[in-house]
Amino acid sequence: MIDLYTWTTPNGRKASIMLEECGLEYAVHPVNIGKNEQFEPAFLKISPNNRIPAIVDNDAEGGPLSVFESGAILIYLAEKTGKFLAPKGAQRAKSLEWLMWQMGGVGPMFGQLFHFMNAPEKIPYAINRYQNEAARLVGILEKRLGEAQFLGGDYSIADIITYPWIAPAFEIIAKEKPEAVGDGANTRRWLAEVGARPAVQRGMAVPKV
Repeated sequence: MIDLYTWTTPNGRKASIMLEECGLEYAVHPVNIGKNEQFEPAFLKISPNNRIPAIVDNDAEGGPLSVFESGAILIYLAEKTGKFLAPKGAQRAKSLEWLMWQMGGVGPMFGQLFHFMNAPEKIPYAINRYQNEAARLVGILEKRLGEAQFLGGDYSIADIITYPWIAPAFEIIAKEKPEAVGDGANTRRWLAEVGARPAVQRGMAVPKV
């Protein structure tokens, strides 16, 4: 059994989708970040950065093992189960490459964009800066998905980690910056294909609050 500490955010849903895709048994522990529950001492022992998601694998070799950071969680679960990450070669390299692209680009930039778009004080410079960067990243995604069915070639942790951010944000960004995004046909095809997977649908509904 794996304990999943999560909330209703794109970052949290990366881990729940992966657990569903791998068919692993897990118990959900909601961490309400709106109430600052991520700063409670018990959670700090699991996630030193006070961020969700985090997991505790109670069946790990050597005893219970906690893992924080969504990218690390997905790699750990992929290697634990032998699923969604090739053991070596170009397929593995591509999957990890695009996973890191999400971690270093899509997540931080989209997060800043929606922070400033929804802030009480509207700062046009900040909104425009992050809209431009988000649109640039969507343009990169669109180009890649014109070259391959999935980000890593085959369906992998790269798609699992990216989907929860793109699904709610794509149409908003495409509307604001159509000149950068274009028609988005490749991204829409990918969103529909990934979003139709039953495990993705179940993972996107975690946690139920």
